[in-house]
Amino acid sequence: MAGADAEAGTARQQRLAVLIAFTGDGGVENMVTNLLHGFVAEGVAVDLLLLKGRGGHLDRIPAAVRIHHLNARTSLQALPAVMRYLRRERPKALLVAKDRASRVALLARRLTGVDTRVVLRMGMHLSGSLAGKSALRRWSRYLPVRWLYPWADAIVTVADAVADDLARIGNIPRERFTVIRNPTIPPDLEARTQAPAAHPWLPASVDAPVFLGVGRFTAQKDFATLLRAFAALRRSRPGRLILLGDGPERDRLETLARELGIGADVAMPGFRDNPWAWMARSSVFVLSSRWEGAPNVLVEAMAAGTPVVATDCPSGPAEILDHGRIAPLVPVGDAHALAAAMGDALDRPPDPARLRAAVADYRLPASTRRYLEVLGY
Repeated sequence: MAGADAEAGTARQQRLAVLIAFTGDGGVENMVTNLLHGFVAEGVAVDLLLLKGRGGHLDRIPAAVRIHHLNARTSLQALPAVMRYLRRERPKALLVAKDRASRVALLARRLTGVDTRVVLRMGMHLSGSLAGKSALRRWSRYLPVRWLYPWADAIVTVADAVADDLARIGNIPRERFTVIRNPTIPPDLEARTQAPAAHPWLPASVDAPVFLGVGRFTAQKDFATLLRAFAALRRSRPGRLILLGDGPERDRLETLARELGIGADVAMPGFRDNPWAWMARSSVFVLSSRWEGAPNVLVEAMAAGTPVVATDCPSGPAEILDHGRIAPLVPVGDAHALAAAMGDALDRPPDPARLRAAVADYRLPASTRRYLEVLGY
């Protein structure tokens, strides 16, 4: 009996816990879901601690993953539940995604005194996301980084610029950070690109080109600038624009499209769980963001071989596009520059093979192995 208990204890110690809030159909939720598949494929026993559980990615969680629904109204209110979990299960490692969840994990580990290895995963360029905000708002986000992040065993970021930014904000030695590319490209990418994309404008053609944007309808993605760029381009050539996604700015964007006189040439069909089929049939993918960490949708479009244009926002696009040598980068919020780049991408599309090669590190097996190394497996 004692031997069985010891064996069970060893198995429990080897478990990997993942703490995150699934708040919708965003890129972080997609990335974590991909990683869960990668961990299970590597034979790791995984517990998923959900601070919140919303969005279509919940349906993609592997059956082998044990899900713990914490159902907290705020991340901090989940602290007692996370502490109870750590005391009871004592997982070997805890991977945490998103800033507020990271604070809870670090406090829970400190208060329980367990020896679980805590690794934070940060995808947002924090100072870029807070540009233009009040000093109070910035300090409210910076102080937890300075006080709590040094307690982490390791911090994974999705881009060098994100690591540099957090190291500066938190006064944390840069060597404490590890850059791992997001596991954005699924193993069945080819099958997904060949799946149907049910829209009358697709597939695009030379005479009827289609530009595509993908993401939540929020200020961060700045689809308003994309609409203005598309309107400027439409004055000199035909084209259509599809925006995949949804969010709080939908009404504003629909109104702006009508005001710009392009309403008939803009479609907003909502969220789609297979954007690759749409990317593969579009003429040009456009990232118009004001800030990012590492834009998953840009990587996905390149993996599909689709010509891309991106804003040179902090951070991610410059690293992915080799500072404009692979595909055009334009200033944030500059609709005229974005329109010109969109036209150039139509006239002189890059070699699809070069686009795919540039994002080879974003495939699931390579990213999974790097994460497991940092986590201690």
